[in-house]
Amino acid sequence: MQIVSCPSCGAEVTFRSHASVMAVCEYCNTSVLKDADAVKDMGKMSAVLEDYSPVQINTSGVLGGRPFTVVGRIQLQYSAGMWNEWYLLFDDGAGGWLGDSSGQFVVTTARQAGGPLPRFPELSPGNFTTVEGRRYTVAEVRTARCIGGQGELPFRVGDGWRAQVADLRDGASFATLDYSDGEVPTVYTGVSVTLESMQCQLLRDDDEIRRSTGRHRGKLTALDCPSCGGPIKYLPGLTSALLCPSCHAQLDASSPKVQVLQAGERLDAMRPSLELGAVARMNRQEFRVTGFMVREDDEGTRWSEYLMYGNRSGFSWLVETDDGWYRANVMSDWPSWDGGDYARQDKATFKKLYSYDARVVYAAGAFNWRVQAGDTVHVTEFEQGQVKLAAELSQEELTWSRSTPVPFDQMKALFGASFRGREPAPKGKAGSPKSLAKKAIMVMLALNLVPILLSFGGAFFYNLIGALAIFLPALFIDTQGKDK
Repeated sequence: MQIVSCPSCGAEVTFRSHASVMAVCEYCNTSVLKDADAVKDMGKMSAVLEDYSPVQINTSGVLGGRPFTVVGRIQLQYSAGMWNEWYLLFDDGAGGWLGDSSGQFVVTTARQAGGPLPRFPELSPGNFTTVEGRRYTVAEVRTARCIGGQGELPFRVGDGWRAQVADLRDGASFATLDYSDGEVPTVYTGVSVTLESMQCQLLRDDDEIRRSTGRHRGKLTALDCPSCGGPIKYLPGLTSALLCPSCHAQLDASSPKVQVLQAGERLDAMRPSLELGAVARMNRQEFRVTGFMVREDDEGTRWSEYLMYGNRSGFSWLVETDDGWYRANVMSDWPSWDGGDYARQDKATFKKLYSYDARVVYAAGAFNWRVQAGDTVHVTEFEQGQVKLAAELSQEELTWSRSTPVPFDQMKALFGASFRGREPAPKGKAGSPKSLAKKAIMVMLALNLVPILLSFGGAFFYNLIGALAIFLPALFIDTQGKDK
């Protein structure tokens, strides 16, 4: 450990890691560069934006039997949102990073990678690349800039510092190629984690967060749209990309001052089945609907998606289709898929169902990324029993989700009076083309039975054949309806 005086204000600045080359003074936000036996003033570092993360400097935990302490942080912003990178100091002197984005966490450490590595422009989400003989799927490719920092860091960074990174996945394994320092990337590898699995201590509780930000993290808050004055409900620190339900203006609430990003045109009410702010209690925790959007496929078929947030489990989705309701969760442990007709997950094989483009038609409420009408992704769906997997590919990222059906009666029980959904018509029931065809055939069958019952001559055999020719198609239609 090394303690120096801030060259700007004289306060103590601590370097706990020998690998740290700079630290941000907690009193005046001066970037202090450690250079041999002297320190240099690198200018002011912007303070991090409203801090809603439960992680903080001095948070400690254990990963793989190795104790660690959080000693620094940089905050990065890209076109669709922002995230934190916390610098970890392990007790054995090694360093690492805890990626913190929308309540999902990944720990990575730098490693020396042999063999050829791709150039940044060659990487594209959904493609494959090999790092040290291991084949990864490219999950995200993004360019971001530093907007704030605190604590000590292992490299020089300041306002406007640009990061070019590509995230890779293989099952539960994770890797990052960091091109911030040039064409040859620094390689980081690791795994997805939770704060509970790392036995984290000294996390900030809700009261501490409220004292520093003025609001509770994850507790519904309302603000007046600066464009039209209409009320918008959102979760501070978690849903910073807002879409006004009244005037459809795009807002950025990631900083203390809410900014209008783009004015929108007033749209007619879409009459969602779940209103924004609706609450359900599942698995002994409270879930709240924060965002609503309507999407359509290439053929114009539309469905609705509702973004939910749970205090312990983070974000998930409820999807309303003509066939019924589904609950979907973003996957951190990815399936194995080579682009063919089958994907494999947890020793189960999922068969490819559909492949199509999905476009956002309408969106309102609060989201954990920036969304707007016209956003398009390519979706590939797989099915095994009642479980479905979906890969969604955009220009910047590939994500996988897993969904299971939710019975209509359960939806009514979960949301009570705030649920306005219509019960989907069971397939094969009255009104469907199959039902009408089956009824017509059965009527024809009944009419043909009359001569059969009254005829005992040579025509009986031929009448019987004709009746069976009518009955068997009716039986087939009935069976098909039950199977589906």
